[in-house]
Amino acid sequence: MSERNLDFDTIIERRNTMSLKYDYAERLGFPADILPLWIADMDFKTSSYVQDALKEVVEHGIFGYSEALSDYYVAVREYFQKKYNYDFEERELIKTPGVVFAIAVAVRSLTNEGDAVMIQSPVYYPFSATIEHNGRKVVDSTLIYDEKENRYVIDFKDFEQKIVDNDVRLFLLCNPHNPVSRVWRKEELLKLGDICLRHNVLVVSDEIHADFTFVGKHHVFASLRPEFEDITVTCTSPSKTFNLAGLQLANIIIKNPTIRRAFVHEYRVSGYSELNVMGYVSTVAAYRNGGEWYDAMHEYIRKNAEYVKEFVDANLPKIRMINHEATYLVWLDFRKTGLSVDELDNKIIYQSRLWLDSGKIFGKSGEGFQRINVACPRKILEEAMKRLKEVFG
Repeated sequence: MSERNLDFDTIIERRNTMSLKYDYAERLGFPADILPLWIADMDFKTSSYVQDALKEVVEHGIFGYSEALSDYYVAVREYFQKKYNYDFEERELIKTPGVVFAIAVAVRSLTNEGDAVMIQSPVYYPFSATIEHNGRKVVDSTLIYDEKENRYVIDFKDFEQKIVDNDVRLFLLCNPHNPVSRVWRKEELLKLGDICLRHNVLVVSDEIHADFTFVGKHHVFASLRPEFEDITVTCTSPSKTFNLAGLQLANIIIKNPTIRRAFVHEYRVSGYSELNVMGYVSTVAAYRNGGEWYDAMHEYIRKNAEYVKEFVDANLPKIRMINHEATYLVWLDFRKTGLSVDELDNKIIYQSRLWLDSGKIFGKSGEGFQRINVACPRKILEEAMKRLKEVFG
């Protein structure tokens, strides 16, 4: 048996498959012929090993209550040992239906209503939404765009001052960062962690995009110091890496038993218990046998991001692509067009006929930017760039 799904060039029809990305444009107010490159899933078939594992479950034909056995833990543990030299015990692994769900559980279990929770915008928009929906206060230490280096950096002085001024209790770290695609360096993470230790701030580290590192090395935040393990909730999932988001399963690692008990209690009172059996079997298959597929997919996306950079530089003088270090989500700067946020969105949607993620949803500091998903066949990306050139070239 060998990997069969290594063709990333063929366009697979996703319409009429209940795809949020493709089937809901008109319902959400977008033109019917819009090209969707927004939400973070891939237009690629997953590993054939995952498909085969799911087929076995379907052939069995019984979809009753399920729970993962120890082989699940072993598969997840071995993956993180091999890839990131990070280890954990079975009791320290908590399975949830998603990372955003886990973040909400952490916010509720580790803070009280009215407490301050820190983010670093422009950042994945469910961060602020989850904080606000749970009656907590959003505190933003905005990342600084270094125009010379063409990448974002952390304002450590602002970060610490806002913790002190607002009595911040929890920090949501995006590692690697979505949407600005930074791979945080070891020294940057150490500095952030030391500040949090100094002021008794707990950390939720969202590391769902770790497997899409293209520059440098991904560091599991909790692994950098024993003291960091004691204050951290690490959120991981195979969903981005192997295109399994619809199967809804995430792996949350919590070393500190007190934090873990609080998290598990809040999880239980939410009413959620047994997870999707499809999530279990796909995770084991992906982590054990999906390496060949992952390597080929990773290289394909790297080349797609390079293609966008070359195209933008050559054809779109008023648009700049931020240096791409991680994720399959590219961050484009349209501010030199001089357009307002609404004018830019209208041009993208109604003239370019592209459905991207408007930078405004990532916070005020994202205004004037657009996020584009490059995890698609090259022909789709070429069509998207053609449409941009027709309007912005």
